[in-house]
Amino acid sequence: MSIPKDNAPLHSPERRRFFEVAGRYGFTTAVLAVSGGYLWSEADVARAADDEAAKQKAAKHTMIFATEYANDAFHTYPIMQTQFKSNLEALSKGAVYVKLYPSGQLGVGGALAQKIQAGTVQGGSVSLSNFSPFTPVVDLINIPYWCGENQKFANLVTSAAWNGEITPKVTVKGYKPMFYFTVDPRTVAVRKGFGKIVKVPGDMKGMKMRVPSSELLQQFYRLAGANPTVVAWGETPSALKQGVADGLDPSVGALYTFGFIDILEAITLVESVPDAQMFAANYKWFESLPKNLQVAFDDASAKTQSESFAQILVARKNSVDALSKAGVKFYTPSAAEKKQWVDACGEQRAEWNDIKKKLAGSIDVFEKLKTAANTKGPITVLG
Repeated sequence: MSIPKDNAPLHSPERRRFFEVAGRYGFTTAVLAVSGGYLWSEADVARAADDEAAKQKAAKHTMIFATEYANDAFHTYPIMQTQFKSNLEALSKGAVYVKLYPSGQLGVGGALAQKIQAGTVQGGSVSLSNFSPFTPVVDLINIPYWCGENQKFANLVTSAAWNGEITPKVTVKGYKPMFYFTVDPRTVAVRKGFGKIVKVPGDMKGMKMRVPSSELLQQFYRLAGANPTVVAWGETPSALKQGVADGLDPSVGALYTFGFIDILEAITLVESVPDAQMFAANYKWFESLPKNLQVAFDDASAKTQSESFAQILVARKNSVDALSKAGVKFYTPSAAEKKQWVDACGEQRAEWNDIKKKLAGSIDVFEKLKTAANTKGPITVLG
C-alpha cells in the first residue's frame, strides 16, 4: 500500500484513515503505519506513536529527512529511507531521531536540494541530475558510457578517487554526501502512439526527448539525433500524453514507481548513464554533531548504501513484471546496436572534453575516475 495521493478519491477509506491517523498521531506515524501494514490496527498505531514520541523525546538530536518517495516505494525503487532511519537510530543508540517526510511533503527535485543546502531540512534524497545545478561536479556521471552499468557506478562512488576528487567539491557547496546509489541505468522510453521501438541512435532523429535540467543529458540526446526538451518532472506525464514530448529516460523502476505504466509503449535498455541518487545531509548540521555521532552517521550511511544496491535486482523484477503485464514492450540492443550508441554518444567523443575539464578539472582526473569505475570496489551488485 502507498501513501494516499492528493488525487485519490475524497471518500476513499484508506485516505480518510491515513489522514485521521496523521491528525491524531503525526505524519511519521501515519506513513510508518502504511508501510508497516497496520494502518487499520488502532492498538498497533498507538503503540507506534508512543514509540516514536518516546524515541524523539529521548534523542539529543532530531534529523528531518525528506524524499519524494513513499516509504514502501523500495519494492519497485531501491530507496531505503526507512532502513536509514532504523540504522541511524540504532547505531547512534537513540541519540539521533530521524523524522521522515516522504512523498514530496517538503518538496521534490531542485526545491528539496535547495532546502537541504539551506539547512531548513537536515537531509534527503535527490537525483544527481537535480543536484547538478547546486553541485555541478556530480553531473559527470551523465557523460554516457563510462559508469552507466550498476557495478561500475558502485565501484566509482565507493572509490578513493571519487572521495578525493569529487567529495570536497560537494561539501564546499554545503552538502554532506551520505552515500550514492543507482536505481538502474537510464533507458529510452517512448509514449503510446510513438509507433516504433528505439533500437539505435538513428531511431531518435527528430524525437522530442524529455530531459531534466542536466546540460549533459541534453548534449547526450543531441548527439543521438533527438531534440532534447526540458520539462519539469511533475509536468512530464501530461507532456507525453499531449505529444509535447515523445519519450523520457528514467530507469525502469522510476518509470513504474512514478506512474508511467499507462503512458508508455516501449522501453529500450540502452545502459547509457546511471539513474543515480545521493542521500545528502546539510554539512553544517552534520559538523555540529559530536564526533561519536558523526561516526555512527557514517556507519549508518554505509550500511544503507549496501542495502540499496542489494535491493536493485528485486525492485527491477517487480517493476518489469508490472510494466510487462500492462503491455509495455522491452528491448535490449544487440552488441552491434550497443556499439552504435557508444560510437554516437560515448565519453570517448571529443565533444565531451570541455565538459570533462570543466567538471573534473582535467582530462587526467576524469581518466583517474574512469579507472576507478572499472576497478572492483567493496560492493558487489547482482544483476
